Amino acid sequence: MLLKISWKNILNKKLNSFLCVLLMTLGIAIISLLLLLVKQLQDKFAKNISGIDMVVGAKGSPLQLILSSVYQIDNPTGNVYLDDVTAIAQNPLVKEMIPLSMGDNYQSYRIVGTNKKYFEHFKAQFASGTMFKNNLDVVLGGQVALNTGLKIGDTFASSHGLDAAGEVHGDTKYKVVGILEFNNSVIDNLVLTSLNSVWSIHDHNAEEGHAEGEEEHKEEAGEPHDHEHETEEAEMPKREITSALIKFRSPMGLMSMPRNINQNSKLQAALPSIEVNRLFELLGIGIDGLQVLAAVIMLISGISVFVSLYNSLKERKYEMALMLSMGASRTRLFLMLLLEGILLALFGFVAGIVLSRVGIVLISNQLSKKFHFDVAQMNLQTGEIYLFAGALAIGILAAALPSINIYRLNISRTLAEE
Repeated sequence: MLLKISWKNILNKKLNSFLCVLLMTLGIAIISLLLLLVKQLQDKFAKNISGIDMVVGAKGSPLQLILSSVYQIDNPTGNVYLDDVTAIAQNPLVKEMIPLSMGDNYQSYRIVGTNKKYFEHFKAQFASGTMFKNNLDVVLGGQVALNTGLKIGDTFASSHGLDAAGEVHGDTKYKVVGILEFNNSVIDNLVLTSLNSVWSIHDHNAEEGHAEGEEEHKEEAGEPHDHEHETEEAEMPKREITSALIKFRSPMGLMSMPRNINQNSKLQAALPSIEVNRLFELLGIGIDGLQVLAAVIMLISGISVFVSLYNSLKERKYEMALMLSMGASRTRLFLMLLLEGILLALFGFVAGIVLSRVGIVLISNQLSKKFHFDVAQMNLQTGEIYLFAGALAIGILAAALPSINIYRLNISRTLAEE
C-alpha cells in the first residue's frame, strides 16, 4: 500500500522526479564508467607486462617504447641492430631475450616478427594449425582471425607501416599456418611470424627498389645495363629489430643494467613497471577530478530530492492532516515519504549503471577500431556496491530531513486553515 501511494506521488510530479533521477543517473554513470574503465585498463596493462623486466630499443621516449613494444598501441622509436641486443642478452644477469621486429600490418593488425618464446611468455594455446616453420608462415591471434576471416592455408599481402593505408607488398605473400585461442592479452590482436619472414619481405622490396633505381639512372645517362659484369657485391647489411623484451635472473639486473645501457650505449632501456605506473599517475589526476565532479552531481541530486519532497510536503499539508485524522500514523506517513526518496535513488542507480555500460561499449568500440584494445567487460565492480550504498544513503537522507516535519504537523490547525 505504501509503495503504491509513493509511486503515485512520484508520477504526480513528473518533472521534479525526472530531474532528481537524471542528476542521480549522471553521477552514478560517470563514477561507474570510471570504475569499469580503470579496472580493465589496469588489469590488461598488468597482464601484458607480467614477467617483462625491461624493454630495449632505439633511443626516444621510454613510455613510447613500452607502449609500442609491449602493448602495440604506439609507433616504435626506431630500429636497433640485433647484434647489439644479443650482446646484452649474453650478460649473465639476463635470463631471456625476446626479439620483436615490426613495420607492416594487415588490415591495421600489426605483423610482428618474433620467436617461440613470445608465445610461451603469454602462454598462448593453438585453436588450430601449428607454429610457423617456413619463411612467410604466420600465426594469427584469435581476434585477428575472427575479424579478418582468414583461415588456415589462406595467403595475404601485408601493407607497409602500422596502418592499412600503407603501400601493399603485393609480390610477396604470407601464409596462415596457425590460429591462436583467445588469450585476453595483446597477442589476440597480432599477426605473428618469424624474424626471417619480416627481413625477407623488406629485403625483397629494398633489392627491388635498388634495382629499379639503377636501371633508371643508367637509362637517363644513356648507358646500357650490363647484367654480366657486376661491380662488387654489396655488403650484407646488419640485421635490425625494433626492440626486445628482457627478463632478468635476479633483481640485481634490474638495479644495474638499465642505467648502464642508457649511459654507455646507443640503445635505450625502459622499465615497464615504472613507465606504466607513471602513466596511471597522470591518468589518475583526470580520473580523480571526474570522480569529484560525479560526486558533486550526486549531492546536487540529493538536494533536488530534498527540495522536491519539502515542497511536496508543504503542498500536501492538508492531505497529510486529513490522513492523520482518519487514523493513519505519523510513522506510516514518514515511511511513505522516505520510500519516495529511496525509489528515486534506486531508479537513478539502475539508470546510471545501464548508462555506464552503454558508455563502456562505445569506448571499447573506439579503442578497438583505433588500437585493437578491448575494454568491454561489464561485470559488477566492488566499487559499484559501495556506490549503491552511497546512492541509497543520499536518497534516504534527502527524504528523511523534510519528512521529519510530519511529526510536527498540527492536525486541527492545518484542517482549519485549509
